[in-house]
Amino acid sequence: MRFHLTSLATAVAMTATLPVSAERLTLDRIHGDPALAGAAVRGMKVSPDGARVTFLRGRDDNQFQQDLWEFNIKAKTARRLVDSQRLAPDEKLSDAEKARRERERTASLKGILSYSWSPDGKQLLVPIAGDLYLIDAARPDAPRLVASGNVLDPKISPMGRYLSFVRNQNLVVIELATGQERQLTTDGAGTVHNGEAEFIAQEEMGQRTGYYWAPDDSAIAYKRYDEAQVPVARRFEIYADRTDVVEQRYPAAGDPNATVQLRIVSPATGEQREVDLGADKDIYLVRADWSANGKALYYQRQTRDQKTLELVAVDAATLRQRTVVTEKADTWTTIHDDLRFLRGRDAFIWSSERSGRNHLYLYSLDGKLLHPISKGDWGVDNVLAVDEKAGRVYVAANRDAVIDKQTYALALDGGTADQPKRITQADGWHESAFSRNGEVFVDTWSSPDTPPQISIRRADGAMVGWLEQNALDDKHPYAPYKAEHLPTEFGTIKAQDGQTLHYALIKPRGFDASKRYPVYLSTYGGPHAQHVGRKWGNYFDQYMAQQGYLAFRLDNRGSWRRERAFTDAIHKRLGEVEVQDQLAGVEWLGRQSYVDPKRIGVFGWSYGGFMTLRLLAQASDKIAMGVSVAPVTDWKLYDTHYTERFMGKPADNAEGYRQSSVFAHVDGLKSPLLLVHGMADDNVLFTNTTRMIDALVNRNVQFELMTYPGAKHGMSGKASQRHVYGTIESFFKKHLKPE
Repeated sequence: MRFHLTSLATAVAMTATLPVSAERLTLDRIHGDPALAGAAVRGMKVSPDGARVTFLRGRDDNQFQQDLWEFNIKAKTARRLVDSQRLAPDEKLSDAEKARRERERTASLKGILSYSWSPDGKQLLVPIAGDLYLIDAARPDAPRLVASGNVLDPKISPMGRYLSFVRNQNLVVIELATGQERQLTTDGAGTVHNGEAEFIAQEEMGQRTGYYWAPDDSAIAYKRYDEAQVPVARRFEIYADRTDVVEQRYPAAGDPNATVQLRIVSPATGEQREVDLGADKDIYLVRADWSANGKALYYQRQTRDQKTLELVAVDAATLRQRTVVTEKADTWTTIHDDLRFLRGRDAFIWSSERSGRNHLYLYSLDGKLLHPISKGDWGVDNVLAVDEKAGRVYVAANRDAVIDKQTYALALDGGTADQPKRITQADGWHESAFSRNGEVFVDTWSSPDTPPQISIRRADGAMVGWLEQNALDDKHPYAPYKAEHLPTEFGTIKAQDGQTLHYALIKPRGFDASKRYPVYLSTYGGPHAQHVGRKWGNYFDQYMAQQGYLAFRLDNRGSWRRERAFTDAIHKRLGEVEVQDQLAGVEWLGRQSYVDPKRIGVFGWSYGGFMTLRLLAQASDKIAMGVSVAPVTDWKLYDTHYTERFMGKPADNAEGYRQSSVFAHVDGLKSPLLLVHGMADDNVLFTNTTRMIDALVNRNVQFELMTYPGAKHGMSGKASQRHVYGTIESFFKKHLKPE
């Protein structure tokens, strides 16, 4: 479960010069074009030769229509390489592609959503609307169609000899020198898929691919899965003009998962070999990768209870196996993407939370721990790049502030393990995309008062140039609203066990400390998400503050980017400590002289929708109203990998499941409630809300309901987003009556 409200934005720091006119934000403008933060930029990549940066940008007249651009580092000029509407003027997507975009949270976008460079940097591979194009970087105006027919997950092989992709549930390669197409698997059909990640892997394990090239192009390791034993959830997708009956293979907590195999195939001959994943078939195959020399395939195997994660090496010639690293936890082990094989020595980088915080370790290929690369009372978010020549590892972390993300350099030999060097300097949120050799990176920085500005920098942080300076002058989309922009205050309170909770607060326009204001409390509360960060983009918080509310949000125990003592507090009891911590925030608000404690309302989406219902059920005496969007109401209805990670199987934790559901507490729900759900949600199934409706009706509890025909979990699309937030605001206004 990963629902995040984000904005695609690029700009520079706000200047002191006021725009000609000052306006307050409106919902129409928040969801209109062009994007409020300026040019929307995503998917930044440094070309293999380091000469340019490519990126995806939304159009001025449609921020969700993505084109491919390049920035020449030497000339400091930008140009559009590929016009997405020229390639696909009438974009139509297959059901498989639509589902994939839902998993990747890109369902609102159109045009070019991904691309990749050829190893020699001369060509770009661009998929769009099920077709696949090769673009000559020197002559981008002559795209070449190389494959069509619902192509998924296309790649250029590491040595550049092949194109590969999945079509109709089978793995296919094209030899570029001859144009010969070869289908490497033939049994993909019905419940059998080759080269794809299964639903659970896409939704909960962050798997974006199901096949992996050997570095010398000699082989492909791929996942084959059969979901025949996964129960079918027969559900109705209700659209404005029709109702579709969908039979979806959905493994709810405790149900059988798909049966997974790992195979190796030769792209030249089609010869197949199967890797033995062990006697226990009820496992998760969470990652696979090849060593730098291509002599071994490494895969990560996680037990069904997720308390054990193993890194297993497979000899590519003999298929002999050995486990090189084993991670164990009393609660759950965390999946990561930090495995990095070194090219200059027989070693690899591995991340682990064994110390209670996530840190990096260097291992030999046979599994011997050589030394820690990082340590201390802070944790690594993820590895960004490795520069073996300079002996550095670049990482993202919150070492200097929990609410910030910065980029740091670590010594590969561990010599500065307790003193990482900070590369990015400005306080706030930095997203860094490095070149392959780690010598250059693209830095996207923002703060609550500074829309994201994107610069190109050397590995030491020195400025090379702006990718998007996007000055906030009178022509900038946000310029009319700059004078009314309200500052965000950050602070901390204590949880019941003494741990530190971070909050963000925006005070209303024209704030007067002698008055009492209503509160708009935005909550998420779930694991693997951080709701409080020092970054740009909380437009609805800004809007609500400008309407006269105190906009408040707090990260409870269980939230992301914290130590294991903080995250593990939710184990086997979802909704308990999270609610305790949010109520600690409500109590803190109630003690402030400028807060009206009788006018505190809560809103949440997905896990936040669950939190809204639990908060109202437990504390209707403290919370005046709530809006719950796409909520989980009973964790037995949600999927295996996510739910069992925190709760175990229902058969092994029956009382925990009962107490974690909304229905065990619903008798306490007395405050006004608005339920909202998309009527084609394939993530948090609509059944969660229909069961909630039934429970409320049986208790004669009055509530309001808003459903969206055809809408999935994120209710993507400008019209849906504009309407749902208008509905939320209206409900708050009706019950909290801001001045």
